[in-house]
Amino acid sequence: MKILHFIIGILALCFVATNLLAGTENTCIKCHDGLASIRAHDSGMMQAILKKAKEAGAKGNDCVVCHGGSPDQESKEAAHSGTLAYFLTHEGPKAFYPYPASPWINKNTCGMCHPKQVEAQENNLMATEQGKIHGAMWGFGAKEGYRHTYTNFGTKSIHERQGTKIYKAYMDRLQKQEPQAMLDVTKELPAAPTADEVEKDPTLSVYTYLRQECLRCHTGGKGRKRRGDYRGIGCASCHVPYSNAGLYEGKDKSISKTEDGHMLIHTIQSSRDAKVSVHDINYTGIPVETCTTCHNRGKRIGVSYQGLMETEYKATFDNEGNGQPKLHTKRYLHLTEDIHYSKGMLCQDCHTSNDMHGDGFARGANLGAVEIECQDCHGTTKKYPWELPLGYSDEFATQPKTGDPRGTTKTLATYLKQGAIPEDKGDGFLLSARGNPMTKAIRKGNKVIMYLASGK
Repeated sequence: MKILHFIIGILALCFVATNLLAGTENTCIKCHDGLASIRAHDSGMMQAILKKAKEAGAKGNDCVVCHGGSPDQESKEAAHSGTLAYFLTHEGPKAFYPYPASPWINKNTCGMCHPKQVEAQENNLMATEQGKIHGAMWGFGAKEGYRHTYTNFGTKSIHERQGTKIYKAYMDRLQKQEPQAMLDVTKELPAAPTADEVEKDPTLSVYTYLRQECLRCHTGGKGRKRRGDYRGIGCASCHVPYSNAGLYEGKDKSISKTEDGHMLIHTIQSSRDAKVSVHDINYTGIPVETCTTCHNRGKRIGVSYQGLMETEYKATFDNEGNGQPKLHTKRYLHLTEDIHYSKGMLCQDCHTSNDMHGDGFARGANLGAVEIECQDCHGTTKKYPWELPLGYSDEFATQPKTGDPRGTTKTLATYLKQGAIPEDKGDGFLLSARGNPMTKAIRKGNKVIMYLASGK
């Protein structure tokens, strides 16, 4: 009898264990076997995702928190539709999202953990393209004068600007100084005109030019399907890796490896704490090549940073006599790269979160959006960076800046703490010309120590 009770007890434990395992099963990987985790299991991000999955009744399923869908369904069509009942009444995806980083819905996905960045994205210059639009309009007759009236979608600045108190005060003064470039409300770019309308007013052709040629780089859409231009949409424009060829190189057999337009691998790229592994290559940070999917036109700042200059010729030939393949639909000569690039620095090592995500207010052009200056790290021949006043070398300055030294800080906003912050803060983070902490630049005595996203 005791043996019988023992056997029944063992069977009961097995039953409970089986059900517990079933509760932690990610049914999505039945089809997507081999798909890389979006982040390492022990990372703060993955633990937050798994916590949300458990709350939603899908313990262990890290897919549905971002993608939605119906993981209990067998067919692809049914599984890739709808969402969990929990998410219909709580924060989370409201339907199946093949592109969960899309700015049109990412308040339901990325915004659960990164509300400040998502809140600011609408007025981010990489979404509005406000400066590009105004520059083109100026060249076609300055229809709006000095006013940066139009953006891609029409926007309204949020009520609270992101950043430190001194940054907010600085930007409020700057907005009053340059109201034509920093509008609280913008209008959507007019539709492309008809041929008859252009005949009557040739300056209207600027809207056709902008819509057909210039405005493909905004984060509200995916990249152009050309070598070097493949990228994601919204947050994934920067945070999901794509190769020049736009081909998938992960282990999920359900994703084509010959069809272009796919991510390189299903892994987030961001800080020095987020490792991306592709075959035998491991890296951290956001590669410069991600930035150049857009920043290869206009001022060409991305490719020039790498030392690349466009050429009409095929330049070098390979061992089979083939000319250099086009990159961004162009061919290049390699000259001398920027010294920061040669030292292993990525774009994000200098540019701040506000530079890239925005601070929630519209910026008429790059000068309005970018808060860093060379002197923020390098100082001058007579003063260290922390001895300079705020606003030093800001292009909007109308006279030499004077005032108290800006100093350093060890205080960070909550949204900045989500990034990779060095444990040793030394004598504090350096401040940008406009007063925000630069989280990779730390003062130690009279030296500046850089903690690069590449891990250096």
